[in-house]
Amino acid sequence: MQENIQDLKSALKQAQHIVFLTGAGVSTHSNIPDYRSKSGIYHGTELPPEIILSEDTLYHQPNLFYQFVMNNMYFPKAQPNFIHQKIAEICNKKGTLITQNIDGLDSKAGNKHVIEFHGNLYNIYCTKCLKKLSYSIYQKSYKHQCGGIIRPDIVLYGEGIDQQKLAKSISYIQEADLIIIIGTSFVVYPFAGLLAYRQKDAPVWAINKTKIEASSIRQINGDALTILKDL
Repeated sequence: MQENIQDLKSALKQAQHIVFLTGAGVSTHSNIPDYRSKSGIYHGTELPPEIILSEDTLYHQPNLFYQFVMNNMYFPKAQPNFIHQKIAEICNKKGTLITQNIDGLDSKAGNKHVIEFHGNLYNIYCTKCLKKLSYSIYQKSYKHQCGGIIRPDIVLYGEGIDQQKLAKSISYIQEADLIIIIGTSFVVYPFAGLLAYRQKDAPVWAINKTKIEASSIRQINGDALTILKDL
């Protein structure tokens, strides 16, 4: 592993356009649970997440949607951890972060080059009048005074990725001379499909507890927090 860490250190120094691709494994160190592990927010739910967190449930069973999101997905006291801070430091010099995370901690860490691929829980609006609203208002009710349903601006099952975000993400991947995947099993599409747009000679690294099934990726398996402290 140490040899791989040294190789990645060298790659980081040489690269001019780095892209990080991150997932829930980054924010677990800020005490935000992941999704599908035994301690994840989906574990033990009566209905599949594909139903609870769907566009259909939002509009037809808004109370079910609201209760699940409020009880399981918001961690307003969470703070960025070392991984967020290290990625922010690198991105602010010569990189971009494309993250699946919806907790806003990367921006909170000071990262000025973030694409929140699946949205942000704290970007909240009314689906009827489109007025932007605060988290404190959403905490009180999902019903807006105009009669509309209040929701967070995150990608739900049944919804597509914002096309501008997708185009920007592809553009950054195409420019990258180094891609680093951190804290994601990398199986959710279209996020995982972004790698198809990389330059053929752009090296791809993964820092993850579990191995990603892809022969083209150099992998360092272990705890990302510990590994990034060695970089």
